[in-house]
Amino acid sequence: METSTDRMINRIKSVYLYIKKRGIVTTNELVEEFGITSRTIQRDLNILEYNKLVKSPSRGKWTITKKKTKVS
Repeated sequence: METSTDRMINRIKSVYLYIKKRGIVTTNELVEEFGITSRTIQRDLNILEYNKLVKSPSRGKWTITKKKTKVS
């Protein structure tokens, strides 16, 4: 059985990969794509931003950074 932490990590990884694939996405696009609340997606984006994996070039838009990652 998957723990809530495992679900969160998998969701954050999926958000990162979605942004990487699409280039630039909006917060609302992520909410619609993943079917979660805007507050939850904002928390996920904050975690990714804190780890320097995504950045917001303008309000409400997100893209990945040039930081090298290895997603498993």
